Amino acid sequence: MYSVGIAYLLWLVSGCGALGFHRFYLGKIPTGLLWMCTGGLGMVGAIYDFFTLPGQVREANIRNALFNPIVVRQGARNWRYVNDGDARIVKEKETVERVILKLAKEQKGVLSASEVALAANVSIEEAKKNLDTLVSKGFAEIRVRKTGTLVYTIPEMMDTDAPLEDF
Repeated sequence: MYSVGIAYLLWLVSGCGALGFHRFYLGKIPTGLLWMCTGGLGMVGAIYDFFTLPGQVREANIRNALFNPIVVRQGARNWRYVNDGDARIVKEKETVERVILKLAKEQKGVLSASEVALAANVSIEEAKKNLDTLVSKGFAEIRVRKTGTLVYTIPEMMDTDAPLEDF
């Protein structure tokens, strides 16, 4: 992450922005070279940078987060560093299987591929593939409702007291 303090320090060290060190720091190489060759566009650009430097740092941090996400794999878990303002926090990326189980718990063991796709932010084909994997391993079952809709059930999360009248 880029720092406003370091950007201002480089602005000051580079002759009040005339040499453009702060622009090199923020990844703006072409304009850094332009600043270096023209003395910060005759100091007009250097003065402009003095007032807009916090916004430029914020923009550089956003650009850095979008184009350089850091993902670290540890065993079966995915950890992802996410920018939250000026602090970096760590979030665990949920697997599709985990989303399926959470959704099944919320919906008393009955769910469809389209519901899983929506909740897990994946394609319907990928959701169906994950559900079929659970069926092949014996953790889920496929059922057809009277309406003809294909649903997947996870028996251990189903409400055993409620009848399945729509199947």
